[in-house]
Parts: sequence; structure tokens; C-alpha cells
Amino acid sequence: MTTAKPDAVPQSASPTAKNEQWIEKAKAHLLQNYKQQPIVIERGLGSRVWDADGREYLDLLGGIATCGLGHCHPEVVVAVKAQLEKLWHISNVFYSEPQIELAARLTAASGLQRAFFCNSGAEANEALIKLARKVQKDRGNKDRYEVITFQNSFHGRTLATVTATGQAKYHQGFEPLPAGFTHVPYGDLDAVREAVGPHTAAILVEPIQGEGGVRSAPPGFLKALRALCDEQGLLLLVDEIQTGMGRTGKVFAYQHEDILPDAISLAKSLGNGMPIGAMLCTEEAGKSLVPGTHGSTFGGNLIAAVAANVVVRKVTEPQLLRDVTQKGEYFLARAREIQSRLPTVIKEARGRGMLLGLELFQDAAPVIAKCRELGLLVNAAGEKTVRFAPSYFVTHDEIDQGLRIVERALKG
Repeated sequence: MTTAKPDAVPQSASPTAKNEQWIEKAKAHLLQNYKQQPIVIERGLGSRVWDADGREYLDLLGGIATCGLGHCHPEVVVAVKAQLEKLWHISNVFYSEPQIELAARLTAASGLQRAFFCNSGAEANEALIKLARKVQKDRGNKDRYEVITFQNSFHGRTLATVTATGQAKYHQGFEPLPAGFTHVPYGDLDAVREAVGPHTAAILVEPIQGEGGVRSAPPGFLKALRALCDEQGLLLLVDEIQTGMGRTGKVFAYQHEDILPDAISLAKSLGNGMPIGAMLCTEEAGKSLVPGTHGSTFGGNLIAAVAANVVVRKVTEPQLLRDVTQKGEYFLARAREIQSRLPTVIKEARGRGMLLGLELFQDAAPVIAKCRELGLLVNAAGEKTVRFAPSYFVTHDEIDQGLRIVERALKG
């Protein structure tokens, strides 16, 4: 979508002019719950964004794995503009064509049969948790309510999903946490099997732990979890919020293991920046959520749904998925070349498709700040991992440019 440009000239880390004015206003009025980078992004196109002072940045973060088609993808823009002139919102009291079309596209792509729409990843994971409990109750298993999740996982910011998250730092200050969640080491099948008990309802897993440092499940792990769930009468729930919608080279990351979960959660890249989440589930599981058991005022809103329809249509194109796979392999190979040149700085380069991480022997925050000064936007996944989640249309030249900047930043 964009042509490559020369490496950016180093820029001052200090915000100036419009950036500074807006940041001061933000500090006066916004809740200070984010560690925001000190620039105000004003516009974007493809893999490029510009701040309020007109500085250009190469964006290899993509809204944290959200803008898979890149900023202001023309087909998304056309679809959203057309819908804005027709109808914005009617609520789920009524049917709407964009939502029905989206459900049909997603179920066809996933192999699952039912779709529920919400507004975010946390809400999609809440739906998974409620589904698991309700299914077990309907099966007559009134004591089965616990969900096994994994250490270093991330599932959202609501009270239930933050408890499902296997990172203690997100729990602090919100105790007592809701009951019903057990965390075990990621990738350890024996630990999962040992954790299964009479109260276990489901297992919730990310194919790649995004916030946990871009760590992939060991080969065969998801398949083994599927077998364990079948054996024990549990639901297998797959959190595809960061990995779904083509980001790993398959429409959904669980498809790399040739399994079918009982339900999955989606958000982020589903709307290419429009706020939308989804839960997809089997016909059998879906029977438990009868009218009155779950809902959302804005879920599947017409504007978000038309954007998501463009995304699903694009990411189900075989050529796009092949491109994501090839570019991911290229990106990872180039990152490992840098690792070989800086073996005392970089511990590991890892990931799949357009979700990659560079784990350092040092804190990532200063490196991310230096990258921004040099015209590159990335962020941290954990304290020591630099995360990349670019557009699927990022070019090889842009990958090269971004990694040159990273190497400069690592060298100080």
C-alpha cells in the first residue's frame, strides 16, 4: 500500500508545538492509567503515521495487532463511509444485514457454527467464560465452573478476565478476585492434566501469548489440549484476540494444529481499528446461550460490522495468507541476523507471521523510546520484549527499514 522511504532522520524525543499542547491537555483531563508515548498521532496511511507536528513514523505496531490491513485501508474507508450515510445503530433488538453477513463469513472461515458480537476482546473473553459455565450447568455439572488458564497469559481488563490473566501484576489492588480460575505453566501438558479436577469446566489458551512476551505454544500443545478436553468433558476455549484474522498466516492460529475448539474469542484485527469483538462457538455449545442469558447494546454495530466484513473478505484470500507467512519468515530471519550481531543484547527473536518479539537482556522501554526518536513505533510485551505487529501489507523494504532502526537503537 505504501512505498518504502529512506530511514528517518533522528528526531527529538521531546514533544513540541501541537504535540505538547495536546499532551498537556491530556494530562489535565484524562485518567492517568496509561504509560503513553509522548506523541499525538493525527493521521495514518498503510504502515505510516504522522503526529500533530507533522513528523512521520513507520508503524510496526499497528494499534497493537489491530490494524492488520494498515491505516485507512481504502476498501474499509469506502465501506464505512457508505454505511455512515445509511444507518449507524439499531441495537440487537433487530436484525441487520452487515452483522448477519459477518456471522456467515466468520463461521464459514472458522468451522464453528454460531457467532456473538460485542465491542472488545475482554468482552469476547467474558462471553467465553459465561458460555463454559452455562454449558456445564446445562449438562448437569452444577459444580463445574473453574477455567484453567496459563501463566503469563493476558485475557482482558474486566474483573473476570483480569483474574483469568496469569500475571500477578494485573491482579494487584483488585482483590478479592473472583473465584474460578487456575493458572498453570504455559505449554506444560502434565501441569494442565494435574490441574483438572471436579470443578473444572474449561481450558482457556492463547496460541501465542502476545502480552506475555510473544511466546508460541509448543508444537502439538493445542492438539493435546483438545484431546484432554474431549477425554474430561471440558470446553476448549481459544483466545484469538491477537492471533486471529490472518496474523499468523492462517485465518485463525488454532488452524495450524488442525483442531476445532468449542469456542474462540476475536477482537483487535477483526475491525481493523473499528471497535468490535466476537465469540464463535459450536452449534452444541451455542444452545446454552438462550435469550436473556447474554447480550450487548453496541455489539455487532453496523459501522463496525461493515469494516469487519472487509477484513474477513481480505484475510480469507489465500494469497494474502501466503504473503503474511512469507513476510513473517523474512522478518524473523532478518531479526535473527541482528541477534547474531548483538548476542549479548538480544536473547531471542521469535513469533509467527506478523506477530513477532525481540527479547532483550535489558529493559525494552529505553529501546522503544530510542526507536521512536528515530521514526519507528513499536512497544513492549512484558518488560524485556520488543513487540512487532505490523500491517499484513508491510513491505520488505519497510521491514528492513524498521529493523535497521531497531539495531541502531540497540547499539545506543
